[in-house]
Amino acid sequence: MKSACVAAALLLGALSVGAAGKKDPVSFSHNDWELVCDNTRTCRAAGYQADSGVSEPVSMLLTRAAGPDQPVEVQLQVGGEGDVKGPLRFKVGKASVAGLKPDTATLDAQQVRTLLPELLKSDEATVTANGGKKWTLSLAGLNAVLLKMDDTQGRIGTPGALVRRGTKPESSVLPALPAPVVNIVKPPKARPGDAALPARIFPSLDIAAVKEQCNNSTDLSAKSLDVVRLSGSKVLLSMGCGMGAYNYSSLLWIANDKPPHAPVSLEANGDFDDKDASVTSAMKGRGIGDCWSSETWHFNGTTFVRTGASGDGMCRGFAGGAWSLPRYVSRLVDAAAPSLTPSKP
Repeated sequence: MKSACVAAALLLGALSVGAAGKKDPVSFSHNDWELVCDNTRTCRAAGYQADSGVSEPVSMLLTRAAGPDQPVEVQLQVGGEGDVKGPLRFKVGKASVAGLKPDTATLDAQQVRTLLPELLKSDEATVTANGGKKWTLSLAGLNAVLLKMDDTQGRIGTPGALVRRGTKPESSVLPALPAPVVNIVKPPKARPGDAALPARIFPSLDIAAVKEQCNNSTDLSAKSLDVVRLSGSKVLLSMGCGMGAYNYSSLLWIANDKPPHAPVSLEANGDFDDKDASVTSAMKGRGIGDCWSSETWHFNGTTFVRTGASGDGMCRGFAGGAWSLPRYVSRLVDAAAPSLTPSKP
């Protein structure tokens, strides 16, 4: 059996001296659990089967928004070979719940209240299905991860804390931070002459810099360059850059469609989607695709700004990743294209 005191001792040196004012996303992991808190202070803790165990994939996700009196949402999913027959039964310590969906189950509030105390003092939990199939969820690291969640949200010492409760007023809990608002501008249709732009703009690129950054730069030419229209006068340039065993990257620029083209390189990296003027980069953690990181940017009429980032750091056998754990979120608003001419002060 484990205790919250042990987890508190493990994490004492790692906790911040006051989470107030923290706006950067938080990532933390311990044993078989990981935590990601995004820029609004919403936190998600995910746990899995033991990395060295024999259980087929199983994962639990605990999500809690920032602010006083916020509930904990709990989801459970199992994976592995073969079909799962019938509803699932989840058991931890002296508590159990039955009738859970065999794909992704969301626990109700009463089930969460029943299970949470047992989760915090147990070493593992089990999931069983009709026919006797069984999964074992490791709880090693859960207390440390939830203590970090409490610290990030300013809950330590309050009645709503998950690990170290106290009598501090619930009103002292840190509030949620607003998600940044990004006005996105969707691109117009291509023009008849756009097909000739790669050949016209290619000489303007810094090819020496491209060769330094890319591992597939042996045959660079205008044919390597893709151009799509962003506005009446601006275009997006993209060029395949890095190729690994199972990941791919590209270089992007914004340029004028008429001389001087003056291409400006972008932080954004990935595939362009003209439906919502976005660029998304997605990277596998390993070949089977059971852990991913992704980042998204949107065009705001002038440049591409980061609008989202997520990733799960533990590769535990779920194809496509067990959960999406956002590190950065924003609120997208459609807007008419603003002038690309700098406004006067």
